[in-house]
Amino acid sequence: MTASPINLFLVDEDPVFRLGLKIWLEQRADFTVVGEASDRSATLTTLSELQAAATSSATDAGISTPSPAVDLVVIDLGLGQDQPDQVMGLELCSEIKQQFPELAVLILSAQTAPVLQAAAQQMGADGFGTRDLPVRDLARLIVQTARPAPAVAPEASSDIVLPKVLEGPIAYLNRTSIEQIDAAMTDIEQVAQEQLSYWYRLVLAGKYRELRAARWLVQRMLPVRGTSASPTQSMPPLNEMVQTSTNGSQTPFISPAALADAASRAIARQRPLVPVAVGDVRSRVCEAVFLKLQFPLDNRSDVPLEIDILRPDKTRELLYTVLRSFETLLDDLQRANILPGQLEDQFPTLLRDLWNNVTVDFFGRYYTPAADGIEQPMVVVLQQDEAIVDTAILAKIPDVTTLLAHLLFQAPIEIAGASYMATTPEALRRSQFLLENLLIQVACAVMQPVLNHYPDVENLKRSLYQRRIISTRDITRFRNELSWRYRWDELVNEPKAMFESEYRLFAMTPNGLQTHTIYAPRQTELESLSGLKYALTFALEARDAIAPRVRAAISLAGSTVVFVLTEVIGRGIGLIGRGIVKGVGNTWQDIRLRQRQQDEP
Repeated sequence: MTASPINLFLVDEDPVFRLGLKIWLEQRADFTVVGEASDRSATLTTLSELQAAATSSATDAGISTPSPAVDLVVIDLGLGQDQPDQVMGLELCSEIKQQFPELAVLILSAQTAPVLQAAAQQMGADGFGTRDLPVRDLARLIVQTARPAPAVAPEASSDIVLPKVLEGPIAYLNRTSIEQIDAAMTDIEQVAQEQLSYWYRLVLAGKYRELRAARWLVQRMLPVRGTSASPTQSMPPLNEMVQTSTNGSQTPFISPAALADAASRAIARQRPLVPVAVGDVRSRVCEAVFLKLQFPLDNRSDVPLEIDILRPDKTRELLYTVLRSFETLLDDLQRANILPGQLEDQFPTLLRDLWNNVTVDFFGRYYTPAADGIEQPMVVVLQQDEAIVDTAILAKIPDVTTLLAHLLFQAPIEIAGASYMATTPEALRRSQFLLENLLIQVACAVMQPVLNHYPDVENLKRSLYQRRIISTRDITRFRNELSWRYRWDELVNEPKAMFESEYRLFAMTPNGLQTHTIYAPRQTELESLSGLKYALTFALEARDAIAPRVRAAISLAGSTVVFVLTEVIGRGIGLIGRGIVKGVGNTWQDIRLRQRQQDEP
């Protein structure tokens, strides 16, 4: 008999965290989120209504023992810390246990101090965890808290011997040293986000370099089998610690790449950055991307995107929806027993299905905004542009089959000509980058037909658009920028990227969305170019061939001019000047000599 789902009630002030947690939990068949609240009064009122409704339904059905409407209440420990008139999370936990003693309560905290866990237990909490727990660990904690396993008698478990993994002294020293160094580096990166003086940033940059060197030495002197000693796996390059300003001066700081890497190390400290189990590849990649969705999602690149028009909360909601739909797609592919060789032929259809599903989930199947007298549901109108969206965006998303093969079949990934096993950190990191780019591109594909069919509908503008892009003029300017970007990409950027054997990916960083490039062989695409696109590659090749010679000729001419000016003309001017000075000196000496002779008797 299948157990009924666990009914959850979420209490957290952060609507983004609640939304993300709700989306992830509801993907599991054993969880159901029946309610949520952001403060004490809403929590107690909603719980009373849910419990009363459950009792009333059981009475009408003639059931003497009604099923609980809520099995577990998940509360943020820091609830109300910024508003003194509200009740903190621990006090709310105590009130819930007093009014609803049958409800289990799970406290989530941003910190892991033992004193906080002890305080939660004293207030009646049935479980305690941290907000940054991996999703599967949080799911396990929820199940253990809502439905604790019965105690096992000592005699029944005395014959069970659990294997114990012994850690050698070298592995212990390596692990503890790396953890301490990474913690110190993360502290520096967090401090560097504040407004600091030039000299203090200079000191921080020096400390950061010392820590990087110490980490490299530890990995070299205390190697551990199964891990890589390369210091570049978890640390940014040294030159990313220095920012070049507009006047050419260099200012030490912690760059966005370093901050993004700090977030990766924070995730890695929960589970060591070593090759993972084969079945853990998909969850590891998806959880890493889910955590990065907590970052600011402002577009910090020089490439305009369709999602730039959305409010930050709507951008995050749309990306959450894409990630959820993508995981559902992976589940469907696993149930269909699709073969690795079929991915190449199927991925265009899969991307179109993903786009359709996200469009329906985000806008609603039956939503009908009033626009130009159209009475059709919005989704029906948007889906008419499927071919346009596929050609302009979906078909150009790179390495989709590589990503699917890695997540579904744990296929190795080729990076810069080298092949990496699916469970290595390099393969996991590349797969994460590909997934981030996929989410952003699909989200842009969802918004493109909206800007084509419903650019200036008041209901959509009030509910979706940013205030700085809400007037008709601003929307028109935004659409024109997107149009020029597509033309420039098609005529210039894409042929140039093919010629340079690279793809442009969008990534999530602590400072917003950024672009970076990855190496990829694109010779077949390059050979198919014609017209202006081919002419561009020819111009690039000609520039590469001619520019060094022109620079060498200019350098030679410049050196010749400098030689003539300094060695010939300069020396000639110097000789003339010295002759004049010498003549003047001799004349002055002759005059003084004649005057002296005249003065003598």
